[in-house]
Amino acid sequence: MGKIDPELYERFKTVVETMGYELVGCEMQSHGSQILFRIYLDSITGVTADDCSKVSHQISAMMDVEDPIQSRYVLEVSSPGIDRPLFELEHYRRFIGSRVKVRLAVPVGQRRQYTGLLKGVEGETVHLLVEGSGQELALSFSNIEKGNLIGEVHL
Repeated sequence: MGKIDPELYERFKTVVETMGYELVGCEMQSHGSQILFRIYLDSITGVTADDCSKVSHQISAMMDVEDPIQSRYVLEVSSPGIDRPLFELEHYRRFIGSRVKVRLAVPVGQRRQYTGLLKGVEGETVHLLVEGSGQELALSFSNIEKGNLIGEVHL
């Protein structure tokens, strides 16, 4: 996963928020000579396929006019889904008490992936109660490469 250029991110955010949605975050993946941009959006009432299509058309139009990407790309607009990605420190604060899975850039305790209960956030530190061991880890937010909620389905 690559980081989105901050200026491009702000342009995406402006388009998405102007349309009445929350920009949850963006991901960029390289697939050979092509780039995949994935944009996650949300709203109080949820996000439908029609919502994603509307935002996709607006973002595509903006990118066609401004041409910020010099290589071939594919744009994908999606809801965050049940396993909602966590992009910002504020996302971790919002979901304290939830089960999460994190992948670290640099291993902690000889591991890069952890699953557990999100206990809290202090400054730039995310506290995680690790499943299975009961150990509480203090993880630097800057070391978290990827984080997701673990969605629960209630029947």
